Amino acid sequence: MRTALVIGTGLIGTSAALALTRRGITVHLSDPDPEQARTAAALGAGTDQPPDGVVDLAVVAAPPAHVADVLADAIRRGVAHAYADVASVKGGPRRELLERGLDLSAYIGTHPMSGREKSGPLAASADLFEGRPWVLTPTRDTDTEVLNLALELVSHCRALPVVMDADAHDRAVALVSHMPHLVSSLVAARLEHAEEAAVRLCGQGIRDVTRIAASDPRMWIDILSANPGPVADLLSDLAGDLDETVRALRALESADEAKRQDGVTGIRDVLRRGNAGQVRVPGKHGTAPRVYEVVAVLIDDQPGQLASIFADAGRAGVNIEDVRIEHATGQQAGLVQLVVEPQAAPVLTAALRERGWAIRQ
Repeated sequence: MRTALVIGTGLIGTSAALALTRRGITVHLSDPDPEQARTAAALGAGTDQPPDGVVDLAVVAAPPAHVADVLADAIRRGVAHAYADVASVKGGPRRELLERGLDLSAYIGTHPMSGREKSGPLAASADLFEGRPWVLTPTRDTDTEVLNLALELVSHCRALPVVMDADAHDRAVALVSHMPHLVSSLVAARLEHAEEAAVRLCGQGIRDVTRIAASDPRMWIDILSANPGPVADLLSDLAGDLDETVRALRALESADEAKRQDGVTGIRDVLRRGNAGQVRVPGKHGTAPRVYEVVAVLIDDQPGQLASIFADAGRAGVNIEDVRIEHATGQQAGLVQLVVEPQAAPVLTAALRERGWAIRQ
């Protein structure tokens, strides 16, 4: 690949353009909002000038509701030798293109499984896709060279290619992305009119659950409108589980011991199933989940504290697998949770104590 045209310069399109430009690809940028394309160009994602001729690959990064229209226009104009979209749903756009009678041998649907709560070119990063799965949905009609160009795109973005059927992909993202987003929003909505005293008690748990609810509602309306059936099916199943859980909790209020025991059994079952599902979530670098230990360090909210902790961990020869920060309510302090291999926990604890850090047991 030597040249590319990125149509749509939001978070995903600009991030892909930045990655391609970094690898020496000549990237042309196009967007319904010329100012957004100019912003992406100013960030180093390419040029907002149209290409002189046919590019090797056109990457369509339009909202799901508009992907088919944008792709159809690009294919009819013959702007590229190959076409790929990066929408979060795959079955619908392809069916729309087929209904329009287009030859789809030069097209492949793709979906990088990465993003942020923020949108627009200013939120973009060339490293956005690094180490993340990037789904490809070729069919028997897909030309081999088109598949190769899509694989090259994924490689330039340092993502990990995953080949799937388009409809299987849509069911999968409904489960691992679209439904969780709605559930996060439903939980966050409980906070909208909650008493201030209750909201002030929010800790890391509620922050984790509601983090993705901060995303742009307009973007998510587009996504959910393109994949409503699988998401609705999952929410229907979840609603059944919620009804059973409510019944179990009501039983715990009963004066009847047998009913209370039924309630305990019901709650135990949902918690057990949650444990069983959670352990299936891939661990670091997509590998099987591993058991780690946490070394918790109390810090002041001052510049350089995290850098000092990481430096001291490095001097102790300990690799930090992950890090979480819990901020204290009403105080300029926090709790840094350093996630490490079990055998490294006592080594790190001793080293940090020796250097004056306060360790929370």
